[in-house]
Amino acid sequence: MSIRFDTLANGFRVVTEHMPGVESAALGVWVTAGGRHELAAQNGIAHFLEHMAFKGTKRRSALQIAEEIEDVGGYLNAYTSREVTAYYARVLKEDVPLAFDVISDIVLNPVFDAREIEVERGVILQEIGQALDTPDDVIFDWLQEVAYPDQPIGRTILGPSERVRAFDREDLAAFVARHYRPERMILSAAGAVDHDQIMRLAEETFGHLERGSEALIEPAGFIGGERREMKTLEQVHFTLGLEGPGYGDAAIYTAQTFAGALGGGMSSRLFQELREKRGLCYTIFAQAGAYSDTGMLTIYAGTSPGEIAALARLTVDEIKRAADDMTAVEVDRARAQMKAGMLMGLESASSRAERLARQVSIWNRVIPLEETVERIDAVDLAAVRDFAGRTAGEARVALALYGLAETAPGYEELRERLVA
Repeated sequence: MSIRFDTLANGFRVVTEHMPGVESAALGVWVTAGGRHELAAQNGIAHFLEHMAFKGTKRRSALQIAEEIEDVGGYLNAYTSREVTAYYARVLKEDVPLAFDVISDIVLNPVFDAREIEVERGVILQEIGQALDTPDDVIFDWLQEVAYPDQPIGRTILGPSERVRAFDREDLAAFVARHYRPERMILSAAGAVDHDQIMRLAEETFGHLERGSEALIEPAGFIGGERREMKTLEQVHFTLGLEGPGYGDAAIYTAQTFAGALGGGMSSRLFQELREKRGLCYTIFAQAGAYSDTGMLTIYAGTSPGEIAALARLTVDEIKRAADDMTAVEVDRARAQMKAGMLMGLESASSRAERLARQVSIWNRVIPLEETVERIDAVDLAAVRDFAGRTAGEARVALALYGLAETAPGYEELRERLVA
């Protein structure tokens, strides 16, 4: 397999990976314009804009956008995160030029028709309502808010309903003009793709764009706190967040290894101790998420109101205990899970295109798989124990609870328990 990475004169980046023997291709445009690039009054506009991309361009109606890709058996979608918005397609190799044309059209030529804005506004309000009715979705937004209060990175991606109700065509167009600049776009493609062909298409379509001003974002600061929403539910939904490293920090591999050993699978500490031995929950897991300049170790569990106090305290105890008695066997297992998950996940063209775009966005280069594996293998027992000890000792904690959580220990008690 061959990876090639080039940059147009205006800063537009193109990265491709040819996968021999593959008959399909995945390609898309990733824009460094996500939730954390919004002003407070704009919260939710990046996601609104993603929706509007499929609602018509200067050349295609909303129906034509869908039909042109689906007529050839392809797939078209988009997503918004806190740091990027992505528009991507999956097609057979002979339809790569068509997919490129559709993707570039929706990125460069949206019309923001007033009627379609109102239709999509209603769709997004329904999406917000659905999220609020899904406890194990909304609680992660609440955790993010208390971890990074009054900061762009702490706001929800969907935005509050009152903001969504107010956005108009001028708001959308202004956000595009400010953020959809060539130096902040990455065209990523993987599978049955030809780099030279993709480069020619990119030069013809994006080469004329003018650079914009530098993208300034507010640095993230993990503060922590608590949000407890009382509601009559069958379970109490519990999330605990602790400050972690960002993607740019070499410790990210240690954090991910620790999260895997702590709560990454059925053999993990939290699963074995809280579910298998004590029966306190059905679902429990830990994960280490990261952004460009910050990260968070997140633990989630769902339990009954009568068990929430014990579950919360025991979860903190397991974090502390790992600093003293985490074993080499656990670290080896977590590293093996990380490597296997990464490599198995890259068997599809879509996963590879996503990986290329993400790495170019973060490091402006593609890290060879061998280098990533070496970094994972370099994480040893001492590093994991040290990370667990520092994480507990610094006790920067965010807590979110949803349900009948009267008996759950509070933020301050859990912080004190961590450092005791």
